[in-house]
Amino acid sequence: MRPENPRITAISAAILLLSALSLVSTLSCRQLPNRPATVADSPSPVGESIALVQHESTPEDNGVVNPLPLAEDIATPTPEEPDFVGGQSVEYFVGIAVSGHPRIRAARARVAAAANRVPQAESLEDPLLSNNFYPISDQALQTAGGRAGNTLSLAQKYPWPEKRWTKGAIADRETQIAAAKLAEAELEVEEMVRLAYYELWFADRALKITDDNRQIAAELVNLAEARNAAGGSQQDILRAQLQLDALDNRRIELRRQKAVAQADLAALVQQPGMMGIEPTAEIDTGQVPERLDALFAAAQECSPRLRERRWAVSRDRQKQELACLGKYPDIILGAGWQTITESAAISPVANGHDNVNFMVGITLPIWRDRINAAIREASAEVAASNRDFTDARDDAFRQIRRLSEQAYAADEQLRLYHHRILPRAKRALQLASAEYRGRQVDFGEVASGFTEVLMFELQVVRAQATLAGTMAQLHRAVGCEVIVDEQ
Repeated sequence: MRPENPRITAISAAILLLSALSLVSTLSCRQLPNRPATVADSPSPVGESIALVQHESTPEDNGVVNPLPLAEDIATPTPEEPDFVGGQSVEYFVGIAVSGHPRIRAARARVAAAANRVPQAESLEDPLLSNNFYPISDQALQTAGGRAGNTLSLAQKYPWPEKRWTKGAIADRETQIAAAKLAEAELEVEEMVRLAYYELWFADRALKITDDNRQIAAELVNLAEARNAAGGSQQDILRAQLQLDALDNRRIELRRQKAVAQADLAALVQQPGMMGIEPTAEIDTGQVPERLDALFAAAQECSPRLRERRWAVSRDRQKQELACLGKYPDIILGAGWQTITESAAISPVANGHDNVNFMVGITLPIWRDRINAAIREASAEVAASNRDFTDARDDAFRQIRRLSEQAYAADEQLRLYHHRILPRAKRALQLASAEYRGRQVDFGEVASGFTEVLMFELQVVRAQATLAGTMAQLHRAVGCEVIVDEQ
């Protein structure tokens, strides 16, 4: 056989190396299909007719990963300028806040980041391509077939198949946890918007009530002056004027309270400098749920906090399974090609035939202490996550029960104010004013009745705002709207 030029041999090896790299980059894009995962601890179906309106963003769980938005788009959102002319409903502000709040946008980006960890977890490790060569001819390896020029080898590690599936299942559950945190962030922002809006509504309504009562107080001043002109006491005029001064002082405090609520609401809709946010004349407090068991059942299905804990339990169980799979070996497959040349060969029978070899290897999981410790660690994590779920469920039920009791109390107070207390207080004020004109009572009775009417009217709107805020907190604790069919 004709002797080979070492330079030509090196060039051929380089070309082969580049071809192998191209082949490896093509093969490494192939992935195993996702193994269907079953969550063993999914909530049991509720044995009653309950309609649930889910309140969460739909994560990209259909296997298609959409491209991530640019970093500058996430960091510097530019929401459209909202139109706050006139009174806007609370749903209007909730929609703006949920669509563009930085906390929610950050949670959405984390969901996208977690979704891209699944193909990484299921992918094979990069193959190893190596090339051994002998630059000094008289120091090269000599064989019967001739002098060895260089040796090109390619090796790929294949983990035990279930290891890759389990890693993918762990990453998938991390994505579900991120999606649950996104839903929790949406509920939190919605609750903040509603509470700020209801506080704004209370301050606005309290200002209107105070302004209306100021007109009544001005009439009381005129009544005291007329009584004084007919031989009454000058003290009645001063006490009536004090009522006006007290109302002016209350108006100052209410204007400050309204401005603070406007600032909070403007910040939540990403317009901290916006002025003139006004609420609607009335708010919808919603229907107070009467069945506590229905709320508990709905929270089991809808609560993002409980859903996050359930996925954490499932994830830790997969980690425990992965730790158990550490007992099984990984497989390494490889192939090699060695160039043989007759140039500078010392063998009298050198023929320049190249060598080809294949390699099969396995890892030896012999360090049992490490493997068993990993299994015990994973088992402890499963136990901890189960306790965390139980604690979160009990705490959610506690919050639901407390908020339900607060809602019941606020609703009963509203009915009591509307049907009994407020009508009687207004009637008492009318009688006191009439008797004061007839010189049957002093001005103190009129002033006391006026103060009671004002206090009760303010307590009515405060109870309405409290009930609406409690329902918003209850909605966050449950995680969805609950409609119970009365049967």
